[in-house]
Amino acid sequence: MNNLNIYIESNPNPNSLKFVTNIMLVDEGIVKDYPDIQSAEDSPLAKKLFDFNYVKRVFIMSNFVTITKSEKFSWEEIKLDLRDFIKKYIEEENEIISKTKKQSPLKSESKSNNIDEKIKNILEEYIKPAVEQDGGAIDFESFDNGRVTVSLKGACSGCPSSTLTLKSGIENLLKRFVPEVKEVVAEEN
Repeated sequence: MNNLNIYIESNPNPNSLKFVTNIMLVDEGIVKDYPDIQSAEDSPLAKKLFDFNYVKRVFIMSNFVTITKSEKFSWEEIKLDLRDFIKKYIEEENEIISKTKKQSPLKSESKSNNIDEKIKNILEEYIKPAVEQDGGAIDFESFDNGRVTVSLKGACSGCPSSTLTLKSGIENLLKRFVPEVKEVVAEEN
């Protein structure tokens, strides 16, 4: 594979960095969050990254890999090693996500109601792009009695500013567009 470029982007989580490639790593719509090596069963790349003792979480989506490190290490010590490893791994055309494993099906949409759809549309249009830009993902889980539950993945999981973003940004936006929303909470992963 020629001309593979990887650049590193910071995000609001000081323990995460986003390693962005100039090629697609996984099919559109595939979002993989690996909070530990046990969960990385379907990703040879994630398994290899967990071999680095400072890697605590791996998130793979479209053209990037977000890595969350242990607080004991500084990015200056490790980021170039990780970038070089990812570059070599991809250039050797190693498998990112196993094709033999079935992708987890999308959640059933059959019981969605009008409010659920409004919330999902707002998340899709206004919130997901910003969260993805920061190396993470947000998924709608449920709406019940005014409470929206979302799951945060990648750099957003465990980010010190995620609570502020959730309450000040996401919650305020959803309340403005969907008056039935009273609160937004994150499901713990």
